[in-house]
Amino acid sequence: MSFKKDNAWLAALLGVVLGLLLALTGATIRHHGQKAAAYRDWAKLNLILEQVEKNYVDTVDVRKVTDAAVAAGLAALDPHSIYLPPVELEASEVDLAGNFDGIGIQFNVPNDTAVVIEAIPGGPSEKAGIMKGDRLLKVDTTDIAGVHFPQDSMVARMKGPSGSKVRITISRDGEEIPLEITRGKIPVHSVDASFMVDDTTGYIRLSKFSRTTYEEVTLASMNLLSKGMKRLVFDLRDNTGGYFDQALSLGNMFLGKGDEIVYLQGRKRKRQDYKADGKGILAGIPVSVLINESTASSSEIFAGAIQDNDRGVIVGRRSFGKGLVQEPIYFTDGSGVRITVARFYTPSGRCIQKPYSDDYDYDIVHRYEDGEMFDADRIHVDSTDAYKTVGGRTVYGGGGIIPDVFVPMDTTRATKFYISCNKKATQMRFAAAVFDQYKGQLAEIDNFPDLEKFMDRIGVESRFLSYAASHDNIRPAAGEWEETKKYLMPQVKALVGRYSKLGENAFYEFYLATDQMFKVAMAASSTVSEL
Repeated sequence: MSFKKDNAWLAALLGVVLGLLLALTGATIRHHGQKAAAYRDWAKLNLILEQVEKNYVDTVDVRKVTDAAVAAGLAALDPHSIYLPPVELEASEVDLAGNFDGIGIQFNVPNDTAVVIEAIPGGPSEKAGIMKGDRLLKVDTTDIAGVHFPQDSMVARMKGPSGSKVRITISRDGEEIPLEITRGKIPVHSVDASFMVDDTTGYIRLSKFSRTTYEEVTLASMNLLSKGMKRLVFDLRDNTGGYFDQALSLGNMFLGKGDEIVYLQGRKRKRQDYKADGKGILAGIPVSVLINESTASSSEIFAGAIQDNDRGVIVGRRSFGKGLVQEPIYFTDGSGVRITVARFYTPSGRCIQKPYSDDYDYDIVHRYEDGEMFDADRIHVDSTDAYKTVGGRTVYGGGGIIPDVFVPMDTTRATKFYISCNKKATQMRFAAAVFDQYKGQLAEIDNFPDLEKFMDRIGVESRFLSYAASHDNIRPAAGEWEETKKYLMPQVKALVGRYSKLGENAFYEFYLATDQMFKVAMAASSTVSEL
C-alpha cells in the first residue's frame, strides 16, 4: 500500500477511535461540525456492538456478529463492495493468482467417479504416474468414488500446501493403485484454447484476467502469428474479469500509440487516463471480440476500448454491465474487503455500469423475461446517454457493452433426445468409455486432422447411439436424430478429443462447429468501416 493510502487509512482509523472515546466520555465535539458529525456516525456501530456484548441475553459470537455487520454495511454501498472472510478471500485470490498448491490434475465426474482428463505436464500427479483415464477412488482414507462425493470437496481434499503429501488411490484397467503425491505449485491458465481456425484466422478463448493473462495471450498470439494469422477471433464470453492491469496490457496489444484504453475517476480518486504505447504485437491484426451477458468488468474494459477506438467488431449479446473498480484491503486475521473506489470510463466517456436495484442479482433473468436474449430491439437503450466512437459511430452507456453485431441465443437445439442425454451426462460417460478402449491411439494424436480421421475410423456416431441405447435406454424418435446430430455430435467429439494430446484445443475446435456466435463472427467483417 502506498504512503498516501497508509495516511488516509490511519486518519480514518484515528477518527473512528476518537469518535468512540468522545462519545463514551460524554464529551461534545465542537469543531466546524462536518467531520465531527461523521466521526460520531461511524462510532455508532461500535457503540451498538458494545451494547450487544454487554446486554444480549445469550453468549455473543463476536466475530460472527461483526462479520455480519460489516457485510451488511458494505452491501448498502453498492453490489460489488464486499467483505470476504479468510476462507473466501483465499479462494478468490487463488482463482486469479495464476497458480495454486495442489496435485495438478483436471478431471470430470461422468458417472459418480472422477475420471482424469489431464495430468498437468511436469506437475506432481504426472511425476507420480497418474495418467489420462485413471479413476480416482480415494483421497488418503476417504472414499470418493460411487458415494456421490461433492466435486468441490474432492478438490479441497486434494489441495494443500506445497511440499505436503497426499495418498491418492486410482483404478486403472481394473487394478487399484495407491500413489503418494507430493503437492506443488500448479499453474492456472487463463487462456483456455488457442489455435488456427483456417489458414489465416486465429482463435483465442480467455476465461479470466489473472496475474498471468498478458503473458499467456502474448505467447498464444506469437504462436498464431508464426502460423500465418492475419485475423483473430478473441472469445471473452463468460469471462467475468479480474485484474485491471491485465486488461490494460491486453488493450495495449491491439491499439495504436496514444489511443485511449480507459480512464478511472472516483470521489477520492483523481481522473487517471491510460493510453496505448503503440508497441502492441497485434496492433495491425483485425479482431472480432465475442461477448455475452456474463462478460464483465476487465472484459468490458477491453471490449469498450476496441469498440470506442473502432479497432474491431464486437459480436454477441449485451455484456454484464460492471463499470466499477474495487480496491482490496487486507486485515491481519486473513479477511479483507474490496471497496469500490472509482468508476471506469471507456474512451468515448461512457460508464457502462448498470443501475443498482433491489433485484440487481437477477438482472440476467429479467433480460430473458424481456426477450433481450433473442431480439436486439428488446435491448434497453438510454438514448440520452449517447457517445461517439473515434470514427463517429454512436454508442451508449448505462448498462454494458452493446455489440456491433447482435447474435440471439439459440433455443432450437433442445430436442427430447438431446435433453435426455444431457440429464444423464451420456456424452461425457461415452467419451470416458471411448478413451478406455482407445487410450493408446488417443495418446498419440497431436493434430486435429488426425483426430478427425480417428473419429471417422471408429464410427463415433453409431457407437454413441448404441451406447445411449444400451447404457441409458435413450433412443431418438423417428426423424429426431437428423435434427439433433448436427450439434450433438460435435459436442461428443469435443469431449472425446479432450483425451488426446490436443486437450482443450480439441474440445473447442470441435465445439465451434456448433457455435452460432462464432459462425457470425467468421462471416462478419473484422473492420468497423465495412459493417
